[in-house]
Amino acid sequence: MTWSEMQPLLQQACLETLWMVGWSAAIAIVGGLPLGVLLVLTDRGGVLPNVVVNKVVGQIVNIARSMPFIILMVALISFTRAIVGTTIGPAAAIVPLAIGAIPFYARLVETAVREVDGGLVEAVQSMGGSTWTVVRKVLLPESLPSLISSATTTIVALIGYSAMAGTVGAGGLGDLAVRYGYQRFETQLMWVTVAILAVVISVFQFAGDVAARALSHRSPASGAPRLVLLRSRTGKTAGARAAATTDAANSAATAGTAEPGESAQLTKTP
Repeated sequence: MTWSEMQPLLQQACLETLWMVGWSAAIAIVGGLPLGVLLVLTDRGGVLPNVVVNKVVGQIVNIARSMPFIILMVALISFTRAIVGTTIGPAAAIVPLAIGAIPFYARLVETAVREVDGGLVEAVQSMGGSTWTVVRKVLLPESLPSLISSATTTIVALIGYSAMAGTVGAGGLGDLAVRYGYQRFETQLMWVTVAILAVVISVFQFAGDVAARALSHRSPASGAPRLVLLRSRTGKTAGARAAATTDAANSAATAGTAEPGESAQLTKTP
């Protein structure tokens, strides 16, 4: 097979793979992010400890993660047909890809959020911050570099899943490699497909690493001063409250032990 014959096939397969991976990655991030945060919040010692919810959600995530992707695709045939009206093609592959990636990303989110310093959470709570404030102001911003790295890992895994889905008629580079490289013995086309997959994965991994480093808050130049500043403000607030309480107690004791004349004089004194 010449390059002019391979080029349109490769172009169509690349577009199908990127389309499948893009949509499934977006759905996985939207669904996995709150699920991973929920696992952290409801765990023992979390902001909203709830053993029942944590165990139930954790078991669902574990079962979904342990199922091989090929088996998951077969198990979701009826569900996929009900959603998109077909079980073959890139659109049908998005359903099992997204469902398989949501628990995968949720566990990565859980690991990333657990790395956030508990002192920051306690500081926000001591200043009257709600659970939503803790999540929005502390957990997500402080774990953002790890969340981006987790999203990159999920996208790379989805590229491999999409190639696997091509073996059952999902289209994309995996389908092209199987139909031409394996069934028709077009070895050259198969190796070109492998090279394209390697390049695509390298590009996504490089972009994710650059974004994670750019948004990292763990360097001494950014993370440490913010932590010290927040703690110092919390300490000052607590100290001011303690000082105000002590002054009020001393004033009450002075008023209780003073003579009537002295009390009147203290009242008139500015």
